[in-house]
Amino acid sequence: MSQVFSEETHRNMLARIPHCTGRAVSDWLRAVEEGPALARFEEKVSWLRHEHNLAYGHAKAIIHEYDLRRAARKLR
Repeated sequence: MSQVFSEETHRNMLARIPHCTGRAVSDWLRAVEEGPALARFEEKVSWLRHEHNLAYGHAKAIIHEYDLRRAARKLR
């Protein structure tokens, strides 16, 4: 079962990603967009972890942010 982070924790994790990975969050979101068309959240997290050697928390935060932004685009 995956952990559920608060909004504050999510924002803090996103803020640390560039320092920890050497890449901007926007780069990671682009990588997810251009990556394989996986349907499930945990499949996307697993792909990021294994393909790019990310920590679970960072991968989860990236996918969560990707899903939030994708949903916001659909609402416009």
